[in-house]
Amino acid sequence: MGHGSHILELLASPRHRFEGRPQDGPAPAPGGELVEAIELRAGLGVVGDRYFAHPAHRDASVTLIAREWLPPGAGLAQVRRNVLVEGIPVDDLVGAVLTLDSGDGPVRLRVNRRANPCAWMDVTIAPGAWRALRGHGGVRCTPLDDGLLRVGSVTFTVLIPDSG
Repeated sequence: MGHGSHILELLASPRHRFEGRPQDGPAPAPGGELVEAIELRAGLGVVGDRYFAHPAHRDASVTLIAREWLPPGAGLAQVRRNVLVEGIPVDDLVGAVLTLDSGDGPVRLRVNRRANPCAWMDVTIAPGAWRALRGHGGVRCTPLDDGLLRVGSVTFTVLIPDSG
């Protein structure tokens, strides 16, 4: 059981900001993207997010990233993930089921694959961020339960499925 872990930021964005070419800069962030709580739906993702119930993103509808790998001052508005955590080694959990409980009951996330950083990181964070985040760009998950996640303390458990 993980203690001393936190959800630092949550993002549910109805809009794609990374369209066109990175050198042209991202679209302005719509207000209200960073929220205190997000609602998850099993198999569908984050309610109100641009990837919610999107067939092409079924295995990537919720994205998590670890603050430990981000430069100071960078957050979800820059990296466009849904959940910014501290104290959870999300990049090491591909293939596992991560259960998070921020006070409203446990929500299980199947960690499907890494979320690779893209060239946009050099624009939205700083030159060199794309390379620096390689291998630490977070993970893409499918929620297995309906539930809520909130900013604040979170407990987590990791279940490694039996590969036998």
